[in-house]
Amino acid sequence: MLVVNRFRVPAAEDPDLLRADLERVHGLLLDKPGYVAGWVGRNVDEPDLWVLTTRWVNVGAYRRALSSYELKLHGVPVLMRAIDEPGAYEVVEPNTVLNVAEARVT
Repeated sequence: MLVVNRFRVPAAEDPDLLRADLERVHGLLLDKPGYVAGWVGRNVDEPDLWVLTTRWVNVGAYRRALSSYELKLHGVPVLMRAIDEPGAYEVVEPNTVLNVAEARVT
């Protein structure tokens, strides 16, 4: 599973503050079970656009990571600033069966 969270730095905000926040959140996530890899990045053409991308063994591992105390305290306030768009993707690899789009029971 691939998670993409994009952020736009407001004109009045110092981009180094967002960078530090994203690096801190990434640091909290990388210690969680099921974490595979992740990066903080900045857009080449629009430097006010940033991304936190992480890869997980499955959606459950990502959701459990977000429910940890540390992430609720330090991560969620940062992640809430992400651009409001879908951010969870399945990784498409050769010969894999893709997820079926259907209603989920929560």
